[in-house]
Amino acid sequence: MKSLFTTMALFGLALCLSAQEEPTDSLQGKKVVLDEVLVQAIRVTKEFPITFSNLDDEEIAIRNLGQDIPILMNYMPAVVTTSDAGAGVGYTGIRVRGSDATRVNVTINGIPYNDAESQGTFWVNMPDFASSTQSLQLQRGVGTSTNGAGAFGASLNLLTDGFSEEAFGQISSSVGSFSTFRNNVKFSTGLLNEHFELSGRLSRITSDGYIDRARSELESYFLQGVYKDENTLVKALLFGGHEITYQSWFGIDAETLRTNRTFNPAGIYTDENGNTQFYDKEEDNYKQDHFQLHWNENLNAYWNTNLALHYTRGRGYFEQFREDDDFATYGFEPITVNGEEVNTTDLIRRRWLDNDFYGFVFSTTYNKDRLQLISGGGYNIYEGDHFGEVIWAQFASDSEIRDRYYEDNSRKTDLNVYVKANYQLAKKWSLFGDLQYRGVAYSANGEDTGLVDDTFNFFNPKAGVTFDLNRNNNLYFSYARANREPNRNDYENGNPRPERLNDFELGWRYVSPSFQVNTNVYYMRYKDQLVLTGELNDVGAPLRANVGDSYRLGLEVDANIDLGDKWAIRPNIALSDNRNIDFIFQRDGEIQNLGNTKIAYSPQVVAGNILTYQPNQKLQLSLLSKFVGEQFMGNIDAEASILDSYSQTDFNVQYEWTTNSFIKSIVLSGLVNNIFDADIVSNGYFFTFDDDFSNPGTVTTVEGAGFYPQAGINFLVGATFNF
Repeated sequence: MKSLFTTMALFGLALCLSAQEEPTDSLQGKKVVLDEVLVQAIRVTKEFPITFSNLDDEEIAIRNLGQDIPILMNYMPAVVTTSDAGAGVGYTGIRVRGSDATRVNVTINGIPYNDAESQGTFWVNMPDFASSTQSLQLQRGVGTSTNGAGAFGASLNLLTDGFSEEAFGQISSSVGSFSTFRNNVKFSTGLLNEHFELSGRLSRITSDGYIDRARSELESYFLQGVYKDENTLVKALLFGGHEITYQSWFGIDAETLRTNRTFNPAGIYTDENGNTQFYDKEEDNYKQDHFQLHWNENLNAYWNTNLALHYTRGRGYFEQFREDDDFATYGFEPITVNGEEVNTTDLIRRRWLDNDFYGFVFSTTYNKDRLQLISGGGYNIYEGDHFGEVIWAQFASDSEIRDRYYEDNSRKTDLNVYVKANYQLAKKWSLFGDLQYRGVAYSANGEDTGLVDDTFNFFNPKAGVTFDLNRNNNLYFSYARANREPNRNDYENGNPRPERLNDFELGWRYVSPSFQVNTNVYYMRYKDQLVLTGELNDVGAPLRANVGDSYRLGLEVDANIDLGDKWAIRPNIALSDNRNIDFIFQRDGEIQNLGNTKIAYSPQVVAGNILTYQPNQKLQLSLLSKFVGEQFMGNIDAEASILDSYSQTDFNVQYEWTTNSFIKSIVLSGLVNNIFDADIVSNGYFFTFDDDFSNPGTVTTVEGAGFYPQAGINFLVGATFNF
């Protein structure tokens, strides 16, 4: 591993030495435009000692043919993505530096998006949201996360569409493999009376999925009203979605992976004639609506304020066929049928989640001469109802319609206040400091969680320094502490402890018009890290457990190189060593110290590249490649838990045809995923259990694994009509 780090360090140095000696561009951040003030408190530029990458709407649009936001982020540094249905539509996931989505702090216009209880992000609830995204910034490490859940792997903040001064209309359609269809329509009134604008989008996506029956029926909307004048921006947003997806979270074992990659065990049962059947409504059905109101005010040349109110309403269920379930699970009393006692039954159940999330965030910004000072905070409340209903049963015993066989409630409050500053100490030196207090209270009373009533108080300091070697080169060093509370699923494993992270980042950047490179080394030291165990609970959610001391050490390099007027390459590579220190595990009935084991789902090598050819302004062709190294799905370095390395190559083309008619332009897009038809397995699970029945008097630890295969070669093509 050391040799790999040395090689990459030399590679980065060689890139710098081969760069232009007469720079014509600099590291100065671009001027903040009016819409960007909504995320000014949480975004950074190259003047800050933070490791980050940006993705704007032009880059998103080229590949935006209906796949989810994590899939569109696949080629960013240190990112690994996966799709339950195997083709990027439906449930998708993302990991950054080996940290899963529950550890990535996500905000939309500065408003927390992570589910307050599970801490995950479910993009399936807002399908086609990329079509309303102006830009996104991925900060690796702790970053500047100030609102919402603490970042333990990365912070991702999205900025939705800005206002348009000119009226427009847009119709977009795409079609592809697995009967995938995407249609959307967008519009804007343009600025009316130079102050008001109304814009919106409606979308519908359907797909059968690569995995058997992993179909998706997705609908979403986005509506925005804007008022602006010289010093004021008010934006009211209403957006949301409705998803119906057939469940595909179970995965398959190694033998089935070899013989029947697309097999989906969801909904399987045996009918009265002994035939295998699959229940046709084994699906999720969930709606989520978001309201945001933003008021930004420029008080004078130096002071700026932002206040935002938000409300999210979520409700829905997943439906399951259950074969020979015990009466006791549902509170049914045993009954007598034909003289025999019956205490099991086939049934169909729905498990509901009905929740509300609301609150406010605020910030003030002072920017004068050498000092930028930002202070702010937020207060958010989550209220969730969890309950289950039996909607049909072969033997219903004494139950009544709409009886709830379980019902529990949860509540979470989250208060945070912060102050951060970036001060230019001298011509070449800048200092950065950030202090945050966060208080969290969580209560729940579910059978899975037990009775929970926890309160957490966290102090999260950050500090850093930036040195501008010249107008093209700068170096930075930063330290950040993050503390984080357990999520709902963590309580299933007992009494979890909050986790703590100390994150050290050392980086170098070079920027010129035709060549940019970012290199950074990080060391993330954890205490009581809640790492993925590899196991899933009964609804397919990953389980985690505290592991004491652990660390992530890595080197990341990404570059953007123009090769003349027509060619460009964007390579990136992330090398890392991720370890649990003196990991304790019960194996074969004995507590064993396994030493420094590898952290689950943390590949040592993640690399990507985008090669682009643009012969003119109308046509662009890109070849995108990704490599993800071998990783373990558990923390005990078991051979059965290995997820093999894989490579993926996609081809993307876009052509714009401009006209002088009512239709201003037509944009044609094509995307061929996995052009070499590689057998890719990007995710899985691993479990162990103690077997003390096979050999009486002995205990043997049995291991097992499941896998989520991804689609072979597949395609999407689309057309966008701009009016």
